[in-house]
Amino acid sequence: MPERLPVVFVHGIRMSGAAWTAVTDRVDRVRPVATVDLPGHGSRRGERFTVAGSVETICGAIDSVGGQALVVGHSLGGYLGIAGAGSAPEKVAGLVVAGSTCVPTRVRMTPFTLMHRVLSGRADGGHRASSRLFHRVLPVPVAHAVVDAGIATEVIPDVVEALCGFDVLAALDSYSGPTTLVNGRHDHFRLQEHRFLRHCRDGRLVVVPRAGHYLPLIHTERFAELVLEAATAAEGTVRR
Repeated sequence: MPERLPVVFVHGIRMSGAAWTAVTDRVDRVRPVATVDLPGHGSRRGERFTVAGSVETICGAIDSVGGQALVVGHSLGGYLGIAGAGSAPEKVAGLVVAGSTCVPTRVRMTPFTLMHRVLSGRADGGHRASSRLFHRVLPVPVAHAVVDAGIATEVIPDVVEALCGFDVLAALDSYSGPTTLVNGRHDHFRLQEHRFLRHCRDGRLVVVPRAGHYLPLIHTERFAELVLEAATAAEGTVRR
């Protein structure tokens, strides 16, 4: 186990571990870090996405940095961080969940289903349109990293199917470690943040003003601060 608690970062839908580049540049000055490519994303495009496969990926990353870590997830990654904590609480010393405090249902996932339908009908699978979107909303270095690593629009149907069958609140109930829920004030996924907070045994909620769903990738300095705070708090739970 490293002297300082490591941090494992889990990316959002269609992205990859490369999305975390600006945050890890700050956090790895202080702590060991690891990022993952979830099944069907980044270097693993073409693989079938499942919650079980994602949990296995997260646990493998934790093992690679010493066996226990703070797990930080954004959007899809937040739900999967909760899944990992519920499945292997002995490995997850703490949890940061960003932009993932709304129970995924088929109705709520409809925008992603429609996005897939529109983009997959294009000759390039929607790559050019997606690239323009990310360059418009993300800082230039982050957008370049996301686009260069590949945008996995094709994985959306599998993600929707998997998340709609995943009981996120039950997984959260089963995890007793320190949990920080982080949302941008203008994030549409914060709809049920207080409900999620009630399911945390040791939880706190942070709402960042003037931020939206891409808070971790845009307000990278503030998010890195929150991650380091959570890692320090979780360090006391680690079994040496």
